Amino acid sequence: MIDNLIDTRFIPLVLLAVLAIAFLLQIIFYWGFFWRLGRHRTPPVNSKKSGVSVVICAHNEYHHLKESLPLFLEQDYPEYEVLVVNHASDDDTHFLLSRLGEKYPHLRSLTIREDLNFFSGKKFPLSIGIKSAMYDIVLLTDADCRPASKNWVSLMQSAYTSKTEIVLGYGSYNRVKGMVNKLIRYDTVHIAVQYLSYALVGIPYMGVGRNLSYIKQLFYRHKGFISHYRIHSGDDDLFVNRVANRRNTAIMTHPDSYTFSDPKQTFGKWITQKRRHLSTATHYRLLHKFLLGFYSLSLITYYLLTIMLLGLNISVFAVIGLFIIRASTQYVVISRCLRQLNEKDLIPLIPVYEVILLLLNAGIMLSNIFRKPVRWK
Repeated sequence: MIDNLIDTRFIPLVLLAVLAIAFLLQIIFYWGFFWRLGRHRTPPVNSKKSGVSVVICAHNEYHHLKESLPLFLEQDYPEYEVLVVNHASDDDTHFLLSRLGEKYPHLRSLTIREDLNFFSGKKFPLSIGIKSAMYDIVLLTDADCRPASKNWVSLMQSAYTSKTEIVLGYGSYNRVKGMVNKLIRYDTVHIAVQYLSYALVGIPYMGVGRNLSYIKQLFYRHKGFISHYRIHSGDDDLFVNRVANRRNTAIMTHPDSYTFSDPKQTFGKWITQKRRHLSTATHYRLLHKFLLGFYSLSLITYYLLTIMLLGLNISVFAVIGLFIIRASTQYVVISRCLRQLNEKDLIPLIPVYEVILLLLNAGIMLSNIFRKPVRWK
């Protein structure tokens, strides 16, 4: 009799209570964190024009550099350099840099003829580039990226104040036809919504190397990448995770400050890339892992219990009510963030992308436990 009472009365109440907690946590994340980005407005441009060193690492990137490098070299900015670290390339990168150097005097290049492998991934060539930079403000991007406008350097630099040491930018992917492209772009913009929103709240935890800036003195003060030099990835997010705080970090979300690159063209290549990126999250600070994990756990719990309670026909109206409220909140907040980051075409299928990526990320995290991701080329 007692067992029956527990089964029929208390367990459904407990499940409903847990669902309500997961729902409440989701609402807190949406309105307390993500809405910060949705209502963010780019502050007035700082009129001060400090020197900037754009640093790009390249390994057999001739074809990308041929298209992108002139765009970086023709920025509307009075004092900057573009420093390309040619890392053990065996294509025609060297000849391209020599030819462009004759036309653009603010282009400099460094050649590393052998991969000495002091660091994993691209941390060694990037360290050389940062230490060789002419100016204190370093602006990082990748060889396959292109700036959104001629004001990219100017806007990223304008976010600096007397206290700022890090500026987080947005690195988008080009739009092409197909569901894989939309998934990649939604995944990218959702990650950006998280790290930009957390920075606005005062809890910066990562940035992306496609569009990231910091000052050389910060790099020197924290001994560069030495704390995670054996990890293949992390030259961007792990470094920011270690050195960023609420006082020294700013963001730039003006559309002209974005960078764009071509996404992976196949599902398999994208998953390989995601495996590498997600592998660094286990090395984040405890607070950041807690917040990110709590968000994911509350989302998984919310979906599982919603399906379970509806399937068991328990408190159907209450469950549907919570579902409608969360779905409305998600649409309002995330669609505002997508408009903020010029990704409006992704708005109609927000819930679909969320569920697919939730399942994919869970699978990738499990896969990373048993197989190490591949390193940067």
